[in-house]
Amino acid sequence: MKATAAPATTTPSAPPRTSWRARLRTAGGGNAATATGGCIVALTVLVALFAPWLAPADPLATDPAAIGLGPLSDGHLLGTDEVGRDVLSRLMHGARLALLVAVVPTLLALLIGGLLGLVAGYVGGWLDSVLMRLFDVMFSFPGILLALGIGVALGPGLTSMVIAMVVVTVPEFGRIVRGSVVSLRQEQYVEAAAALGYGHRRIALRHITPNLLGPLVVFATLQTGRNVILGASLAFLGLGAQPPAPDWGQMLSGGRALLVTSPHVATVPGLVIVVLAVGFNLLGDGVRDRLDPRSRTARSTRSAGPGTLRTRWSRS
Repeated sequence: MKATAAPATTTPSAPPRTSWRARLRTAGGGNAATATGGCIVALTVLVALFAPWLAPADPLATDPAAIGLGPLSDGHLLGTDEVGRDVLSRLMHGARLALLVAVVPTLLALLIGGLLGLVAGYVGGWLDSVLMRLFDVMFSFPGILLALGIGVALGPGLTSMVIAMVVVTVPEFGRIVRGSVVSLRQEQYVEAAAALGYGHRRIALRHITPNLLGPLVVFATLQTGRNVILGASLAFLGLGAQPPAPDWGQMLSGGRALLVTSPHVATVPGLVIVVLAVGFNLLGDGVRDRLDPRSRTARSTRSAGPGTLRTRWSRS
């Protein structure tokens, strides 16, 4: 009799390991840059919330014997500044002011500029002309110069800086909303709502405003990144939070005196400002790709490759 061979046993193969880049891309909805920006913003928010417990020292405590110490010296991970304060502690506590200055002016400008743009685009006529000419006058000045002039007129302080940033940003939101409203007024569902006898308030709030959320969310995210730079610039010039408050722009300004002997005092806050601004911009680009069907189609076409494109074309 022939001996039958025993069936070969197959060992289950281990699942393929996913690289950190693939995981990051998956977390960002297929876009690694978006995930990176989200991680930067989320990390900054966490540091700002838990700064009193994470900071290794008091951000306001000075030590004349430890002025301009380098990183990793005497228990100071990032060294000390021009008056002996711990740089890392001031950076952690300064994240609160950085997020406040970046987010609050954006939200206020969105509300004010969005309302003005909605009224101008829906009502039209002389009101639209007056508001648009006012916005044109404000656009004729560079944003930083206009904010600087308003800040000087109101005096130094955090409130004055927020007001200046809101005034500079309102025309941009107003322009975006006004253009979208003028376009949406010609849509068939808006004309049908008017034909059914709905009031102007209901049409504006229930039929037009929901379709403005996409562009507004995208621009607000990008504007928040710009406000990080604008707020740091005004604080650098002495128009933001006053000493000894831990402000990143103020830290950058104070570190100028030690650029030769201790360059980290100025370079570290500058790098943190740039990283946070880039994080908001990457997050804004990802939100735009998510909400814009054209960007999503272009991204999928690029990922498909030329071979797939030729196959689809031949089948059609």
